[in-house]
This record gives sequence, C-alpha cells and structure tokens, in this order.
Amino acid sequence: MKLLITGGKGMLGRTLQRHFRQHELFVADLPEIDIADGRCVDQSVAAFRPDVVIHCAAMTQVDACETETDKAYRINALGSANVARAAARHDARLIALSTDYVFDGTATRPYHEFDSPAPRTIYGASKLAGEEAVRCHCPDHTIVRIAWLYGEEGPSFLHAMLKLGAQTGGPLKVVNDQLGNPTSTDAVAGLIGQLLEHPLPGVVHGSCEGEATWFEFAQAIFARAGLTREIVPCTTAEFPRPAPRPANSRLEKRLLRLAGFPPMPHWQESLEKFVSALVH
Repeated sequence: MKLLITGGKGMLGRTLQRHFRQHELFVADLPEIDIADGRCVDQSVAAFRPDVVIHCAAMTQVDACETETDKAYRINALGSANVARAAARHDARLIALSTDYVFDGTATRPYHEFDSPAPRTIYGASKLAGEEAVRCHCPDHTIVRIAWLYGEEGPSFLHAMLKLGAQTGGPLKVVNDQLGNPTSTDAVAGLIGQLLEHPLPGVVHGSCEGEATWFEFAQAIFARAGLTREIVPCTTAEFPRPAPRPANSRLEKRLLRLAGFPPMPHWQESLEKFVSALVH
C-alpha cells in the first residue's frame, strides 16, 4: 500500500515507519508540511496519491494547549479538517489518532466507544473537534483513541521515569489516584496494521489491555529496568497542573471485540518487550 503519515517524525510516527517498511511511505511533518495549511496538505496528498492517510500529527502538550488555545485548535481541529478533506478528495482512506481526553474522566468504569465525550481541557476539546471534522469531511475513516502512550525515543512518562530513576536523590512522588491503560506505540502500530487489512469504520479504542495507576506503572518500569530509587505514591492534588488530568483514562475496546478483532496486548507484556529492547 501507499501510506501517508502525518506527524511521521513524532513518537508514534517513527514507530509506524519502522512497522510499515514493506509499504510505500510518505512522511508528512514540519517544517516541510504544515497540516494547518490546507493547500499544502491537498498538494501533498494529490502528488503522492496514498491508499491510506494515517493522521498522527497533533498538538499534544496538554498544559500548553490551555494557554495557546488558538494553536491547539489550529493544529488539532483545523489541521484534521484539512487532512480529512484532502483524503476524501483524493480517494484515500483515513485512520486518525485521538485521545482519552475527549472524556471527562469521572466515570467509574472504562469508557467505551459509544459513551458520549465531554472534554474538560482545551486539548481534549480540540481533539474532539478534530474527530468531528474527520467524520464530517471523510466518510471512509477510522478514529483510533489511545491513552498513556510511550514509544521509542519518547518523550513520554516512561522516559521521564527512566531518567529520574537513574539519578540519585530522595524518594520520587508519583500520582496514585489516576487510572489508565499504559500503551506502547508498537501495540498501536499492530492495531493499525490490522485496520489496514480489515477496515473498521467509526471510532475504536486502541489502548493496551489491563489497567494501572501512574504509581503502579512507575513501579513496573523500575522493576523491569532494574532501578532501585525509591518511589512513593501521592495524590493528584499534590501536583496541580494548568490542565486537569482525568482520574479515569481507561478505555474499553468494545468495538474491536464486537468486530471480532483479537484483544490488544496486555500493558505489562508490552512494557516487558519495550524495556528489554531498551536496556539490552
């Protein structure tokens, strides 16, 4: 297939490039291609004529989105609209990446694809606007929501923990009252590979199976990397941030299950593979 990857130089984009070497790839990223420039996007898609556009480009700095609101909507909403229009205009299927932040995080169970979004942050609201643009402008689409992502070279929570864990000093405080599904870019790339072969329209959740708090995730990272610095649990209230973090980021993969897709890898299995490759 011919695959165009927006945000191809980012953490997920780099993993997709590695996973999809057998395909013909076009990596669309700054500074050459700005997704907020509709004419530039259309010209790129028209020239390459992809079978599928994988839309990873986004402003993902959650706190920065709260102050740079125009930039957040320019990239996450307008940019997604431009990519969706260009994909539809040139007969490409679109796989667009989104986030658990479209939900408010107050539910007591994992969110499934049929739950109504209610974002509490500019990041979440701008990503939801991007989802709506994809639905509006490109009928042949799949939106893949992911959460708690880490991958080669980072940046991610995992990379921050590895760096801090290797330093000397007092105990590290890690939040223990937020729940989510730690998810590797390799697991997401595997799902996207399945979606290339077996298209599934609409919204799917693509995080790893199993759940943990950030503290439990950090414990697992330290154990697998052989780090001995002490970590202690703390509350979200002890680390106030400009953008509120969801207490519940868990995503149920209901649509994948209903459509007969195999379960996503368990987060501990994915973490084991990632850290083993990283430290050896």
